[in-house]
Amino acid sequence: MAFGPRMQLLREQRGMPRTVLAGLLGMSPSWVKQIENGRLQTPKLPMILRIAEALRVRSLSDLTGDHDSGLELFIGPGHRRLPAVKDAINAFPSGTDRAAPPPAHLAARVARAWAARHQAPNHREVIGQLLPGLIEDAQLAARQADSGPERRSAQAVLAEVYALSQFFLAYQPDSSLLWRVAERGMVAAQESEDPHAIGVAAWLMAQAHRDSGPAHYDAADAVNLATLSYLESSLPEAPDDVLAIAGALEFEAGYTAARRGDTGMAWSWWDRAGRKAERLPADYSHPVTSFSRSIMGAHAVTVAVELHAGGEGVRQAAATDASAIKSRPRRARHRIEEARAYQLDGRPEAALATLDKAFEAAPETIRYNGYARRIVLEEAEAKSPRRRHRASKLAVRLGFLAA
Repeated sequence: MAFGPRMQLLREQRGMPRTVLAGLLGMSPSWVKQIENGRLQTPKLPMILRIAEALRVRSLSDLTGDHDSGLELFIGPGHRRLPAVKDAINAFPSGTDRAAPPPAHLAARVARAWAARHQAPNHREVIGQLLPGLIEDAQLAARQADSGPERRSAQAVLAEVYALSQFFLAYQPDSSLLWRVAERGMVAAQESEDPHAIGVAAWLMAQAHRDSGPAHYDAADAVNLATLSYLESSLPEAPDDVLAIAGALEFEAGYTAARRGDTGMAWSWWDRAGRKAERLPADYSHPVTSFSRSIMGAHAVTVAVELHAGGEGVRQAAATDASAIKSRPRRARHRIEEARAYQLDGRPEAALATLDKAFEAAPETIRYNGYARRIVLEEAEAKSPRRRHRASKLAVRLGFLAA
């Protein structure tokens, strides 16, 4: 199948109208139609990368048909600890007589794991080492719990372990495993009857739906809105963690609206999330989502770039203190969104400089990020020798290109 029909098939599979794709690419619907029906030649690599990003193509060969160019865009490399984590998830915790650790002990271990993740530049390595033991012990605790309260506590911890697992599995080459963990996390959270656990599981489930493409945006919204409705009655007197997860869910609704191109709804949800953030202590940061007062500026950059408003994204980035974001992976993610804003605003040198900062904060975050990959590879084809050299050098550091 030629490039144009492949592009049309992928667009239709994702439920994306031609006008929407044209808007995302900054081209006309007529141009998209002529590419799809073969009246125009296959575009050059920078535009192919932009099309791949808009369609959330996992491998470039899915779009080009050239299996020699099987570059993974929105799927990163399989981490060396992925097999051990996968085995722990798939294993059924039976055939052992040992007593499970008490839920309180497990909860303390999970809290330390989250803290380690936020502090580590190579966060997948850190949590990948911890997860097999945590998964086994949390599953065992849920099976051995005797009383109702103990069972609910064990399920809450198990749901949080599955949440930690989703952060490890995201953008790795096993999407079925990610979905299995997301679904198990939601079941465990519901069994726990814990509002915070339910909120975290829903936050991750909504992201999984949204990252599956436009055809799944409604499912993402359904999870978000149902969970917000469930949490609403408890919010006036809610503890910080429940208030923060509600704010994080509101931002996720805005994120999905921005992906749809709905500017009004995107910023409206961002405003609502900001009001939740203002009710939190100044130094508070949610242990899972990083939701806080300081994160709202980073969230504003994300909304702007998803709406393809590069100038607004740059303005929001200038008003955001990245150093106030406590989590290194989350700070790196913000730097990538900032780089996207510069790229949209026609400032590729600034985009590359900002990706260097993302690498300094957390190399594993940028290594697994499709947006960063697209910018680096596009600039490696730039006409400017200086930009080509800088982008190629970064691509080698990230493992995108051979040295």
